[in-house]
Amino acid sequence: IDLHSHTNHSDGLLSVPELLSRALHFKLDVLAITDHDTVSALPEAAAWIAQEQAPLTLIPGVEISTAWAEFEIHVVGLNINAACPQFQQHLASQQQRRLARAEEIARRLAKANIPGALEAVMADVGTGAITRTHFARFLVNTGRAASMNTVFKKYLARGKTGYVPNNWVAMADAVQWIKQAGGQAVLAHPLKYKLNGKYLKRLVKDFAAAGG
Repeated sequence: IDLHSHTNHSDGLLSVPELLSRALHFKLDVLAITDHDTVSALPEAAAWIAQEQAPLTLIPGVEISTAWAEFEIHVVGLNINAACPQFQQHLASQQQRRLARAEEIARRLAKANIPGALEAVMADVGTGAITRTHFARFLVNTGRAASMNTVFKKYLARGKTGYVPNNWVAMADAVQWIKQAGGQAVLAHPLKYKLNGKYLKRLVKDFAAAGG
């Protein structure tokens, strides 16, 4: 079982068929596709599984970027009704936030004599969700850094040239979006945020209070 995965509909490198084939190769029985702020990969995934008669149960999911106490916190929604019109509207608002942030990141990079970032990123993204990972790939591909980790430390981390504070929906609101779409909200990778014990306990308490 894998309940957290990404395709190239957000910041993953694999197409939907490639991800599903990989899941079968590693003998997964259950896979949740949880792209960032989009459910656009889910219909394609369901169709591929049906066409291939693959022995794989697909969990419809999403990973929503949220704001909590000045931190960016990710919330995974599992077993969501991806066709819920209200939920689709909420995700569309997230996509607008992503575009606005991407435009500002590109503006700051251009000011630092790194032009062409937005155009390159948009070409890479296609119809998917824009993420900082796309900017990191651009910076690596244009020789500004040797690795993705170096890019984030040098350009995209807090206080660096291309850093733009998040403008995400409040964490508690995102939990409610997921619940309204019939899903279960799960706190994604809680130790990745590098919070101290006090903040981590507060995060978990607030997440549970919100219905996660």
